[in-house]
Amino acid sequence: MERLYNEDAYIREFDAEVISCTEAGTGYEVLLDRSAFFPEGGGQPADTGTLGNARVLDVQERRGEVVHMTDRTLLPGSTVHGAIDWDRRFERMQEHSGEHIVSGLIHRKYGYDNVGFHMGEEIRLDLSGVLTWDELMDIEREANEIVFLDVPLHIWIPGEEELSRTDYRSKKELSGDVRLVEIPGADICACCGTHVKRTGEIGPIKFLSMIHYKGGVRVMMHAGRRAMEDYRRKTDSTRAICDLLSAKPYESAEAVKRFMDQSAEKDLRLSSLLKELLEFRSDAQPDGQKLLITFEEGMQPVEIRKYCDLLLKKGKGKTCAVLSGSDGAGTYHYCIASSIENLQSSIKKLNNTLSGRGGGSPVMVQGSFAAKRKAIEEEIRVMFS
Repeated sequence: MERLYNEDAYIREFDAEVISCTEAGTGYEVLLDRSAFFPEGGGQPADTGTLGNARVLDVQERRGEVVHMTDRTLLPGSTVHGAIDWDRRFERMQEHSGEHIVSGLIHRKYGYDNVGFHMGEEIRLDLSGVLTWDELMDIEREANEIVFLDVPLHIWIPGEEELSRTDYRSKKELSGDVRLVEIPGADICACCGTHVKRTGEIGPIKFLSMIHYKGGVRVMMHAGRRAMEDYRRKTDSTRAICDLLSAKPYESAEAVKRFMDQSAEKDLRLSSLLKELLEFRSDAQPDGQKLLITFEEGMQPVEIRKYCDLLLKKGKGKTCAVLSGSDGAGTYHYCIASSIENLQSSIKKLNNTLSGRGGGSPVMVQGSFAAKRKAIEEEIRVMFS
C-alpha cells in the first residue's frame, strides 16, 4: 500500500481504490491501495476525516496494513475520495515536531532519553533523568530559538552505510529501512510520524508542568496552535483576576497573596468572634440536664461540633444534641455528644429511622438527617430519655 503521508505530510485529499471493506462491531474496516491517513503510532494519534460519504473515525496499522475504521460501508473495487481533517493533522504535526526539538535538546545537553511520549489534550513527555524547572526553562528558550530560525527539516531514509555513520535517537534497535527526521541544531531521530516542513511552522513551544516520575520527570507541554489557545485562556483568566483585585496584569500573584493574607486575618477574627458567641450561648443554657437538644440557625458542621463539645464540657447536659438545617431544605446536620451513652450503637438506629448518615466515636457522632425537625426531636428524645 502506498503511504502518501510518508511522501508528503501536507497532502490533504487523495483518490484511492477500495481493496476491501469488512464489518467490525458497529463500523467497518477499510483497506485502500493508497492513503494519506496516518495510523496511530509513535505517540501520535490517528488522523480522522472522510472517505467518500463515510466518516473515518480511527486509523490503525495491523500486520503491515493501514486499516481505516469508518461509520459506513464502502464498495470494494470502487474509487473513493479521501480528505483528512487538516486542522487536527496540522496541530499534531506542530506538536510532534516541537517534541522532537525538546527531546533532542535535552538529549544533547543532559544525555537523557525520551522514554514515553503521548499527544492528547497536552503533550506528555517522560524523560529518563531529573531536571529542575529552571533547567527546563532554559530548554524552552533554546527550543523557541530553533523555531525562530525557521530552519527546514530534513526527512530521509539513509542507506545502510550512511545509517551506521549517523548518530540518531531511537527508543529501540531498528532494522531495514529507517526513516530519520533531522532538525538542524536540535535533533536527529528515527520517526514514522508526520512533521512540518520548517521549524517556523511549529509556533510557540511552552512547558506547562513537571513532576518526578519513575526516576525521571514527566513534562506536560504545548506547541503551536494549542500553545496559543492555552496562552489566550490563561491571559483571559489573569485579566479577570486583576479586574477583581484592581491589580496590574504582572501583579496578579502579589494581589492574590494580599487578598489571601487579608482573608486569613478575617478568618482568625471570625473564629474568635464565633468562640465568644458559642460561649455566650452555652452560658445561657441551664446546667445539669440529662438530655439537651438545641436547633441552631445557619451553623456549619464544624461550628455544630464545637458548640456540642462546649455544652458537654460545661455540664449543660449529660447527652447534648446540636442540629442546624431546615424543613424546607430537607436536611439537618447534627452532632451528638454524651458522657453516659455509647453513641456508636445509638446513631445507627437513628440514622436508619431518620434517613441519616454519619458516625463517630462512642462519645461523639456527627452527620446529617434527611427528616423533619419534629420527627428528629421526637426520635432523639425516645433514644436518650
